[in-house]
Amino acid sequence: MIRFEKFEKEDFSRLISWIPTEELMIQFSGPIFSFPITFEQLDKYVNCDTRLVYKVVNSTTNEVVGHAELNNIDKKNKSARICRILIGDNSNRNKGLGKAIINELVRIGFEEFELHRLDLAVFDFNHQGIRCYQACGFEIEGKLRETTRFGNEYWSIYNMSKLNDE
Repeated sequence: MIRFEKFEKEDFSRLISWIPTEELMIQFSGPIFSFPITFEQLDKYVNCDTRLVYKVVNSTTNEVVGHAELNNIDKKNKSARICRILIGDNSNRNKGLGKAIINELVRIGFEEFELHRLDLAVFDFNHQGIRCYQACGFEIEGKLRETTRFGNEYWSIYNMSKLNDE
């Protein structure tokens, strides 16, 4: 259904076009970028030793359909964080791509890197994302209340994790 390829400079414009608002940028990336996302920010982002950044390609059509990342790869403690998951075009959503992306990141983390733990953060209002992560075996560990400010609102996040023996 999908395959991962390295996210490169030629992919920057596509990702930027998928994130037209500050609200969506924060939901996608948290505090790592400032709006609007620029080539300079993305160049710094991809050049990090503890981060693997992928474009997600539909294996049938060869269309780039999304973005995914394995971050904070800690070889000593055998852990990493799944983050910045995005299915770019609305027409590709609700087709099982999110679950396929998460399952592939889990496979990479546990099989290729032999990690013990993977975790992720998700805004508490992202019910579809939470259901997807739970379907992939992630459990809610706790809620971090009102961690992110957008406009006059504060957003809370759930931390979720999965261990390699689950």
